[in-house]
Amino acid sequence: MTRLFLSIIIAVLGSLFLIGWGLDKLVADDYETQENPDVYIYQQLIEGFSQQLGELSSQQLPLATEKMAEQYQLPISLDNINNVALPVTLLAKLSQHGGLLLATDEEAYILRKIPQHPQQLIKLQLPIAPDENQPLNIMLTAVLYIGVCAILIIWLFPLARRLFILTNAAEKIGKGDLGVRVPINRFSYINRLEKSFNQMASQIEKLMADNKLLARSLSHDIRTPMSCLRFGVEAALDSNNIAKKNEYLNRMEAELTNMEAMTSAFLSYAGMERQGINLRFENLDINQFISDICHDFQALAEQYNVKLTCQLSEKPIIYSLDSHWFHQALQNLISNAVQYAKSQVVLSIAIQTKTIEFIVEDDGNGLAKDDLAKIFDPFVKLDTARSREHGHFGLGLAICQKVVHWHKGKIKANNSTNLSGARFTISLPYS
Repeated sequence: MTRLFLSIIIAVLGSLFLIGWGLDKLVADDYETQENPDVYIYQQLIEGFSQQLGELSSQQLPLATEKMAEQYQLPISLDNINNVALPVTLLAKLSQHGGLLLATDEEAYILRKIPQHPQQLIKLQLPIAPDENQPLNIMLTAVLYIGVCAILIIWLFPLARRLFILTNAAEKIGKGDLGVRVPINRFSYINRLEKSFNQMASQIEKLMADNKLLARSLSHDIRTPMSCLRFGVEAALDSNNIAKKNEYLNRMEAELTNMEAMTSAFLSYAGMERQGINLRFENLDINQFISDICHDFQALAEQYNVKLTCQLSEKPIIYSLDSHWFHQALQNLISNAVQYAKSQVVLSIAIQTKTIEFIVEDDGNGLAKDDLAKIFDPFVKLDTARSREHGHFGLGLAICQKVVHWHKGKIKANNSTNLSGARFTISLPYS
């Protein structure tokens, strides 16, 4: 919002400055060159009066001044220079031709020193003339306000337009059209708000899609164990054999265990969005982090008769990660690679121009091209031999993708050119 506030201040102050400067420029020359003929006449009169009074003695000045005021019907009076508080620069003008013109809100008058009497001043009060420039002043004031309003309207138009687009997008999302996005304009006053809105809309769309997929998958997968439970209950009720009843009950217990595991896995995945808000990033030694992961999975690799190898960076790397969730992502990739590999799995680190890459590859049968587009979708299980009864729900790679997204990175899958099996690459920003 800083950009918006700055643009408001610039628009208002800039309009006031530019329009005021233009109006001043328009009338300044006329005011500077325009001479008031009445003031000029009074300056000539006071010059003449001062010359006449300069020929008299100090005792004659008051009476002579009264006679001049009565004779010429002008408000003329005497004053002492000590009674006038003026800066030095203006005091010098009291002796100049025409005297010094002064004005206040109530009156205007001319002061002139009397020759031969430097302590005495003659004061001529000028009549207050009607303000002939009042219509012009009103017109200029109106031009100023109209100009400021016009500039503000011009400034507000793009803002109102962007807000209108944002409002329409919000209304469409409210009606269920979750694919609506606001086109980003880098000159917009609310650029950050638009980006945040699009990010929010993407999160809502992804969350709704995951929830629909979760509900559809859960409703589909829960039918089989529910049918088995119903069959087991009916069979147990109909059977009079205690051994058979126990067998049916054991099967039902196994189905309940599978249902509990499946429901727990689905609900855990659905609640991952809340976990992404509370990530705990910390600076880690990546080489040590990868070495620890390799050490943790050596037992699993030996169980499948697979050799797990780590290729670390030659240079030390300190990077900020959420160690729990990033460990979980690499764990899913490594466990999959170990189970699909024939004899070898390699976990390596590669430093690119602006990214750091974590690569997991195996020497298994690789991935079909048709599977690459959907391999990270939740509840997608490419290998039908890995049944959900054994805890395989198709969520491992979806969790990896979500964790990598939390770290502002990308994950991709392809086939390894070195080991001929699958290759998964996590790319995180690095500079």
